[in-house]
Amino acid sequence: MTEPATVTELRERTRAVLAEWRAAGRFVPRADSWLRSFDLDFTRRLAEEGLIGITMPKAYGGQQRTFVDRLAVTEELLRAGAPVAAHWIADRQIAPAVLRHGSEELRREIIPPIARGEAVFCLGMSEPAAGSDLARVSTRAQPVAGGWMLTGHKIWTSHAHRATHAYVLARTSDAERKHQGLSEFIVDMGSPGVTVDPIVDLAGEHHFNEVRFEGVFVPAYRLLGEEGRGWSQIVEQLAFERGGPERVLSSYLVLEALVTESRRRADASLDETVGELVARLAALRRMCVDVARAVDDGGAPVQEAASLKYLGNAFEMDVIEAGRRLGLGVVPAASLLGDAELASPAFGLRGGASDILLSIVAKQEARA
Repeated sequence: MTEPATVTELRERTRAVLAEWRAAGRFVPRADSWLRSFDLDFTRRLAEEGLIGITMPKAYGGQQRTFVDRLAVTEELLRAGAPVAAHWIADRQIAPAVLRHGSEELRREIIPPIARGEAVFCLGMSEPAAGSDLARVSTRAQPVAGGWMLTGHKIWTSHAHRATHAYVLARTSDAERKHQGLSEFIVDMGSPGVTVDPIVDLAGEHHFNEVRFEGVFVPAYRLLGEEGRGWSQIVEQLAFERGGPERVLSSYLVLEALVTESRRRADASLDETVGELVARLAALRRMCVDVARAVDDGGAPVQEAASLKYLGNAFEMDVIEAGRRLGLGVVPAASLLGDAELASPAFGLRGGASDILLSIVAKQEARA
């Protein structure tokens, strides 16, 4: 794919920041870095260069460029395994959701600190008893004078212990169907009644958390969009969450190591495996571009994003399996492979399990 000069310039600026950070010994490349590698200083450095808030309007501190432009920057960061977790959620989906559905007061409060790399968001979606059923929400928001009173329990909330804000999906009314009566809120994590308990994974790392909201007051303007229309709004938001390169490049460093090994060895089997994976990556990258273009055109490509995530997760797992099968565990890339293997159980769960994604795609085919 031939890129415009403006996109090439963005890639070069991103690579310059990465080179600067590497030269200073400021980060170690990691698989799954968009979730597992957090560095607020790096996020703020990107913001200084105008590499966060790329799609946000200039009136709110953004660059007012396209989602295709943003894709170029995020590709470079993910391929480098850079520590981008501090801003990823806010830049990827919260800012677009606030711009689409938030009041002017909410936009002016939330968007500028995201563009400056200061606002860290966590997602209050999953609940302990809900499994992969995102609509099975028991967290409730009751109307009170001046706003809402929030009570509930969220789980698997990445970086909640570092977050300044939470996006929270809560039930604001009872309805016959579980997808009805849901609303979205922006909550200050420093509010009285918010508690965060760590979930340490088997590698000894802490990025997951449980979050409890016990009588947390949320001002009325922090309701995102319309009361009771949270599900239709969140379906749009999931297109941003599922349709990006992080669903393709979480194990990219392992693929890069496989390419290096392929060049070093005289092994036809390895060449064939690596060639197939590289070809699949090219197709997935094109799908990422198609999703970004659809968003630039004002759409919410829900089905296209679900297809990308389903195929991308399978690709990421196949890269790790190829690394294991072809002996990367005994070459200098062993630590990269091990890092990716530890992260991989979450690939097919976060953002929607495979059966959910296939259901979304099937509904599209049924309507065609």
